[in-house]
Amino acid sequence: MPFFTYIIYSPSLDKYYIGFTEDIQNRLANHNNGLSTFTSRGIPWNLVYYEEFLTVQQARSREREIKNKKSRKYIE
Repeated sequence: MPFFTYIIYSPSLDKYYIGFTEDIQNRLANHNNGLSTFTSRGIPWNLVYYEEFLTVQQARSREREIKNKKSRKYIE
């Protein structure tokens, strides 16, 4: 089963959120249904980017790599 690192964007907050998951469509639905505390204020969220990996470790590592850049310019 593939794993994904993803970036979603909230136009209402003008913010990006980076995460990883096994089911990207379900995870996006959870963000947009307010089931994630951190992202519940930014509904609606739009999927702007994702990468697919073979293992959860690879997806988690890529998530950390993107977050560690601490750069909106890098994300955009």
